[in-house]
Amino acid sequence: MNFNKLIKIGFIFTALLLISCANRKNLAYVQNIDSLGDSKENYTYEPKLQNDDLLSVIVSADQPELTIPFNMPQIQGNYQINENQNGIKTYLIDAYGFIDFPVVGKIKLAGYTRSEAISILESEIKEYITNPRINLRILNYKISVLGEVNRPGKYVQTSERITLLEAISLAGDLTIFGKRDNILLIRDSDGKKTYNRIDITKADFINSPFYYLTQNDIIVVEPNKTRMDSSVIGPNIAVIISALSLLGTVLIIMKR
Repeated sequence: MNFNKLIKIGFIFTALLLISCANRKNLAYVQNIDSLGDSKENYTYEPKLQNDDLLSVIVSADQPELTIPFNMPQIQGNYQINENQNGIKTYLIDAYGFIDFPVVGKIKLAGYTRSEAISILESEIKEYITNPRINLRILNYKISVLGEVNRPGKYVQTSERITLLEAISLAGDLTIFGKRDNILLIRDSDGKKTYNRIDITKADFINSPFYYLTQNDIIVVEPNKTRMDSSVIGPNIAVIISALSLLGTVLIIMKR
């Protein structure tokens, strides 16, 4: 076999290897994004408060001295999360969806959006203060990303609005072995867990209830067939076997 023939075999072998490894259909995100068109609605997403959410609630008014009973200091130590939020009294939503707020007492907030919860608190406090203003934040807003991503883990957010794609970005993107068309999203909804499958190779999920995440969402990226096969014999061996198989096919073709 002469040198030119070897070059030809090498070229064909390389082309076949690249074709077999690179498949846009399986790898690219939101492939049909152009078909969706521009959104005609102004959509503002707000997560609903849940049991075990840790809240910061600060009351202000034109007469600051009247707000003192509602802004109780943190008695035992200081609470800190991401930022130095020292001295802030926090409120944990209990298993029944209530917080125990100073002066007012038990208030149910679970199941309401942040704006709705603020309206509820304002309505209760109006009995004691004229024109109260409420600053409410979820302090333990977090999502978890597991499986075939580069940095799996739990991510605590200072923002209360994060998309599925942003969460994947936080985790360093999917590895080449992650299944992009069958991502599992585990979500608590009204005390019940839901299990949702999402195909991020198609843009349709952007208009679904799963584009924006809620606190405590868990994203699980499954391994594709290549990863599962390589887990048995090792990833390097799997690549070598595939390469040898392709090379053998090319040699057979060239001999004909």
